[in-house]
Amino acid sequence: MVKEQKFRPKIDDHDYETKKNNVVRFLEKGSKVKVTIMFRGREQSRPELGFRLLERLAQDVEEYGQVETRAKQDGRNMTMVLGPIRKGKK
Repeated sequence: MVKEQKFRPKIDDHDYETKKNNVVRFLEKGSKVKVTIMFRGREQSRPELGFRLLERLAQDVEEYGQVETRAKQDGRNMTMVLGPIRKGKK
């Protein structure tokens, strides 16, 4: 199952933590997570903000999941797919 979590480029720290916790919860249950960053208006001229946010999220959840699809711009949105780390393969 693929869950989706949406972010905005200028997200507040508390909101980021809440959404990050949702991503961790989805990964722990074994779901893939599609992370979408929605750009509006002038934010579209600063795609590096989205890349930085996705890289930060990937580092924050690396013990629960790994990046399956790197961040890519798709019109007004930027997406990345995280997959859960399978237990017992060590």
